[in-house]
Amino acid sequence: MEIVGRKTQLAILKQHLKTPRSSFLAVTGRRRVGKTYLVDQVYQGQICFRITGLQDGSLHRQLVNFGVKLAEHNSTPYIAAPSHWQEAFIQLKSYTQSLSKKRKWVIFFDELPWITTAKSGFLQLLAHFWNDYLSKESNFILVICGSATSWITKKVINDRGGLHNRITQTIHLHPFTLSETKEFLISRKINLTNQSIAQLYMVMGGIPFYLENIKKGESPSATIDRMCFSDTGILKSEYQNLYRALFKDAANHETIVKVLSASSQGLTRQEILKKSKIPSGGPYNRTMEDLLVSGFINEYNPFGRKKRGSLYRLADEYSIFYHRFIFKQAKYTKDIWLQLSATQSYKIWCGYAFESICLKHIQAIKDALGISSVYAEISSLRIHGNKNTKGFQIDLILDRKDNTINLCEMKFYAKQVTIDRELTELLRKRKQLFIDVTDTKKQIFTTLITNHGVEDNEYAKEIMDSQVHLDQLF
Repeated sequence: MEIVGRKTQLAILKQHLKTPRSSFLAVTGRRRVGKTYLVDQVYQGQICFRITGLQDGSLHRQLVNFGVKLAEHNSTPYIAAPSHWQEAFIQLKSYTQSLSKKRKWVIFFDELPWITTAKSGFLQLLAHFWNDYLSKESNFILVICGSATSWITKKVINDRGGLHNRITQTIHLHPFTLSETKEFLISRKINLTNQSIAQLYMVMGGIPFYLENIKKGESPSATIDRMCFSDTGILKSEYQNLYRALFKDAANHETIVKVLSASSQGLTRQEILKKSKIPSGGPYNRTMEDLLVSGFINEYNPFGRKKRGSLYRLADEYSIFYHRFIFKQAKYTKDIWLQLSATQSYKIWCGYAFESICLKHIQAIKDALGISSVYAEISSLRIHGNKNTKGFQIDLILDRKDNTINLCEMKFYAKQVTIDRELTELLRKRKQLFIDVTDTKKQIFTTLITNHGVEDNEYAKEIMDSQVHLDQLF
C-alpha cells in the first residue's frame, strides 16, 4: 500500500540511500504513529539486520532476542545468545563485513529504549560500533527508532558522550492532519464527509494505527461505540499501556495527563502542581519535559511573549476522550455513545476537542484567511477577573507582522452558528477588554472558526470580520 502523507520524511529517508557516506538516523514519534511502518516500507529489501526491543525484557532476554535475529538475517542456525553487548556487536560487525559493499544496507534498532536496560552498556557500545566502524564505511544506514521521544532526545540526540553530534538526521513523525486523515481513509476505500472525519479525529486524532480500525460503511457513532466502549474495542484498553510503554515510572505522567484532561481551558504550571500534588522541581520538571517533547502536551505562551503564565493543554485527543468518557463506563451497553452524545458533558467536550483541532491546523487557518505568507505569533491570553475588571480568556490569538491581530473564537455546533445580540455583545466586550489590557495599537479582527459556518444576519455582519469553515482545515 502506498504511504499516505509523510512526503518530507519519505524524501529524507530516500535521500540517504544516495549519499556517498554512511548515515545515522533517529526516527521518533509517539506510540502508534507509524514509525516502524515508514522505515520498513522505504527500506524494504535493504534491511540487513532488524531487531525490536522487548518491553520490560531483562538484559538476558534482549541478548537472546539479538542472537535469534542475527541468526535469521545471517541464515545460520541459532546456537546461543551473546553473553554481553560487546560480544553482540562483534558478531554484528563480523556479519555486516561479509555483505556486498556495492549497495546500501540498513541496520535497524526498533524500540531502542526497551533494548537499553539499566547498566547494560548498550548505548556505549552502539556509539563505539558507529564511531569505530560504520561511520568509516560508506554503505550503511543505521536507524534507531522509539516511541519514547524524550528518552531518545536525552540519551542519544543530546548525549554528551560517545553519541554526541553523531546523529546525521532526526526524523519526527507527527499524527496525520485532517487532510492526511482523509487521504488515508480514501486509500482504504472509506469515503466519509469532512464532518464525519472531524468527529472521529476529535476522538482518536490522526494516529494511523487507530484509523486502520475504522470500517467501511460504518457511521462515526457506531465506530466510536465499537472501538472505544465495546469489550473488544482497541481503544477500550489502549490507555493502560500508552504511557507505561513510553516512560519509566509513568505514574506522574498519567497524573498530569488526567489533571489536564479535566480542563477545557488549559492550566498554568502552578495550577497543575496544585491539582496533581506532584512535588515541584525535579519530579515535575522531568515529567512535563517528557510529555512536551513527546507531543502529548502543548505549551502556549501568553500574548506578549512572556514565558510566565504559559498555559498547558493536553494535545492527545484519545487521552482526553478516555478520561472524559471511556474511563467512566465500567460496563458496556449497546449504543452507549448515542446516549452519551446527548449529554451536556458531550457538548463541553466537543468545544474543547474542536479547539484542539484548530490549534493543530494553524497553517490551514492562515491559508483560509489569506495570510499564509504573513508571519504570526501564536498565543493565548487569560485574564483573571477582580472587583474592577471582568476576567476573560482567548484561546487563539494570531499576532501578525502586518500590524494586525486576529482574535479567534472557535465553535463546534450541530448546525450553523447564529450570532445573536448576546454573543455580539460578548465578542465586542472581549475585544475591548483585550485592547485595554494589552494596550495594543494594532488593528484587531474578530474571527470565527466553526464546523458548519455562520448564519448570515445583521449581527454577524456587525461583529465578525472573518470566518474559517471546517472544510478549509482540510
